[in-house]
Amino acid sequence: MMAQVYAPNNPRGQEQVKSETGLRDIEQRQGRSPRRNNRFGPVDLLIILTLIAAIAFLMIAASHWAAPFTPSVQISLSPAKLPLYAGYSLLRMALGYLLSLVFTLVYGHIAASHRRAEPIMISLLDILQSIPILSFLPAVILALVAAFPHSNIGLELASVILIFTSQAWNMTFSFYHSARTQPKDLQEFASIARLRPWQRFLKLELPSSMIGLIWNSMMSWAGGWFFLMAAEQFTLGARSFQLPGLGSYLQVAANEGNTGALILGLFTLILLIILLDLFFWRPLVAWADKFKVEMSSGSDVPSSPILNLLRNSALVANANRYLFRPIGTFLSRILNRLQPLPAEPFAQETEIQASPVAKRVINIVCGLALLALVIFGLFSAVRMLTQVNFGVWGSLLLSAGVTWLRTLAALLIGVVWTVPVGVAIGLSPRWSRLLQPVVQVIASIPATALFPVLLLALADLPGGLSLAAILLMLLGTQWYILFNVIAGAMAIPSDLREATTIYHVTSWRRWTTLILPAIFPYLITGLLTASGGAWNASIVSEYVQFNQHTLSTIGLGASIAAAAASGDFPVLLAGTLLMAAVVVVINRLLWKRLYALAERRYTLG
Repeated sequence: MMAQVYAPNNPRGQEQVKSETGLRDIEQRQGRSPRRNNRFGPVDLLIILTLIAAIAFLMIAASHWAAPFTPSVQISLSPAKLPLYAGYSLLRMALGYLLSLVFTLVYGHIAASHRRAEPIMISLLDILQSIPILSFLPAVILALVAAFPHSNIGLELASVILIFTSQAWNMTFSFYHSARTQPKDLQEFASIARLRPWQRFLKLELPSSMIGLIWNSMMSWAGGWFFLMAAEQFTLGARSFQLPGLGSYLQVAANEGNTGALILGLFTLILLIILLDLFFWRPLVAWADKFKVEMSSGSDVPSSPILNLLRNSALVANANRYLFRPIGTFLSRILNRLQPLPAEPFAQETEIQASPVAKRVINIVCGLALLALVIFGLFSAVRMLTQVNFGVWGSLLLSAGVTWLRTLAALLIGVVWTVPVGVAIGLSPRWSRLLQPVVQVIASIPATALFPVLLLALADLPGGLSLAAILLMLLGTQWYILFNVIAGAMAIPSDLREATTIYHVTSWRRWTTLILPAIFPYLITGLLTASGGAWNASIVSEYVQFNQHTLSTIGLGASIAAAAASGDFPVLLAGTLLMAAVVVVINRLLWKRLYALAERRYTLG
């Protein structure tokens, strides 16, 4: 019987052969090799060796963290130290990203699913993304150093949290936006299927946001590299704190004017970025393509040789089968017990149960504790702000206006080139494979390390220093727009693209009827985060230290950086609050309305 099934003259056997052939074609088109029996091989050995090396390095890093407290270390510019410094910086970046990812999923989910909490949480997110990294320095460093006075754990955690502040807000806005703009038919199906809250999160919210979240994660990593120098070297008045790392290496090389060491440090950074793209980000981009909402699969999809090797790894397959799946099944059973099935759709509730007394008491206690904390913070802030005279306030307002003009200039320049380039990369997997690592490398190079070159090139031009500040802000913010546009273009369903080809919709009409409406929600997310990022980047763009010299121009970022360097905490607080107020007003008046327009008119389904 089996021979007849697969016989060439048997129609059913021919269909089976065609089906298997089609499956192999699809797998090859998606960048996967045909299925085969997983056996232990060289890839598994390489994975084991990589895990052993990672554990060994973590032990070295742990010994450094647990070492006696050393606020400032001697940074050697020897090339032999670069691998260790790069490892330290990569570990801080990874910890900051993991913290950002947890924050993104929890905060974004609550903001998107709780209508009462949403206005407060999004307003708070606006404020947090507008606070410069230097404004977090005093509270974060002094608190953590006091909590761990006998080891380097406090300083290391402070650096991780500062990196977190340069990564989290962009990712959170992306996830929140994706959760709010899910296709309506999928939302209705989730309600009809009576998915529990945790199932709705894992099966609907997370998959629908995956493409945008991955590309914004790459942008967040680039933002972390951008502020790495500020996160590994900090100055609070007369006190100086320094951690061994790639950022400190670049900062010392720039301060000493050691061009050779600066070039070598940048080369190490670029090499690290390329390796991360090859072994981490590109496999994630290829894996996330399966979450695209479309009726038919495109003929050319992202691929990754590393992902293909992992799919054929016996070690990964066995870990998934005997470790991750049982753990997932166990957790799902627990969550099913904790979260009962939701009510059937369109069913009328006959009885409204009152909240338990214990729940009310907990809510009241938490609310009173939060209110007391807010009152204490407001009292301390008002007491510090009374030390700032009207002349300083006037200077800060003028500086805010100048920084706002630079922000507008940076956003306009960024939109002009990122939209066409981002669409070209996102719609072509070939261009994505070629240009994705290039974009990540350029986006991740700390702009302050390039400041001497920019200053020499622009010093003789009218307004050279102000122009250089705009370019530095552009280098730190244009990537938010580009990465979101790429994610939006990649998320365009292949069937819609094929429809424009069938109906001969080309040129400008294709842009107005398909591309611009499809990328509009992502573009607004990019502009919103780029706007906040531009204000944040002003602190390193308007106030730069290199080669034992300090250069600054008028601007709110320069005022905040100068106050942080001199330990003038009242002016630092005043500048921070003013920057937060300006960003929140812009977000409320402009970006929130564009967000509402994107939800109302430019979503699938």
